[in-house]
Amino acid sequence: MKELLIKIWYNWYFQDCLTVLLILLLGYIGKKLAQREYWRLAFRQIFQRRLIRICFGVLCLYVAIALLDSIGYHPPMRDAQGNIQKHTESGKTLYDPTGLSVLDVILTPIRTAREKTYSAPLATIQFTKETFTDKNNQTVRGYPNLRYPGKHILGTDRVGNDVLYVALKGVRTGIIIGGFTTLIVIPFAMLFGIMAGYYGGRIDDAIQYIYTVLSSIPDILLIASFMVIFGRGLPQLCFIMGITSWTGLCRILRGETLKLREAEYVQAAKAMGVSNAKIMIRHIAPNVMHIILITTVLNFSGLVLAEIVLAYIGIGAGANTISWGGMVTDAILELARDPVIWWKLTATFVFTLGLVLPANLLGDALRDALDPRLRTE
Repeated sequence: MKELLIKIWYNWYFQDCLTVLLILLLGYIGKKLAQREYWRLAFRQIFQRRLIRICFGVLCLYVAIALLDSIGYHPPMRDAQGNIQKHTESGKTLYDPTGLSVLDVILTPIRTAREKTYSAPLATIQFTKETFTDKNNQTVRGYPNLRYPGKHILGTDRVGNDVLYVALKGVRTGIIIGGFTTLIVIPFAMLFGIMAGYYGGRIDDAIQYIYTVLSSIPDILLIASFMVIFGRGLPQLCFIMGITSWTGLCRILRGETLKLREAEYVQAAKAMGVSNAKIMIRHIAPNVMHIILITTVLNFSGLVLAEIVLAYIGIGAGANTISWGGMVTDAILELARDPVIWWKLTATFVFTLGLVLPANLLGDALRDALDPRLRTE
């Protein structure tokens, strides 16, 4: 049993390392972009607008919440007397693999403040009636007092969980759906799009055939089939959404590469004997990065909203994953009650809008600043 706990702990530690590596990768990409005058001027133009600065700050807040929820919190395991437990053979300290994150620890006051069932925002009494014993030891039917009156800003759900806590936990799922799906889309789209546009001929025909076939298959059908075969889960959902989403960007990159391969600097590189791989990496890829960045930011909100739709039709990330899609699915059923349970759907709407709207505004600003046909400076 102890060996199993150690194995589980190492798995959580591995996920924490992946989170750190992702942050370092994003930092490295940002550093490389900042070294080019073109990108510095573009971002300077973007952040001159106060609204864009606010949107960027909101997105950073969402990302910070997701990161806090991705980093596991594993305190040492203790026995009944409070002593730290150690492995019998290696003598190493055993850590709690219960799956708490740093965000869970920060939100402990609302995470542990559970009620019996529904309660309205900032309410002091339960939302539904039940039979209970009052102060005079008489059995009455009515609305009992809450265990934590006035503490739940967005109310509680059917099992008494704080809706604000559940909504904050859904931030991580939304960021992962948008972020990691994009990390799957970009390599496929860059590889096949640039190769198709640069080489042409049979390679272009083969790549066009591949993404035309994928585009012809309804996304919902492909996602549903994949989730049935491989099971419902967040990694599976990100992977299959990435497979179904790269074709649009691939088409755009192919068309742009068809123009860039005829540019003078590309023809000069060919005349000097530079290999095709180096030309695509050093001359083609950097000149299509603005298209990739614009398309990525604009598609991010679509991926977040797609998870909500998929969860509603039963092929989302799964019941074990807290997501805004799952909250919407529950809220739809709750709207049919009398009286209506409205606060869960309202919370989902506010948190989703808080992520999608700033992403769209930032994407529009990136398009205006990076698209040569729309640049204002």
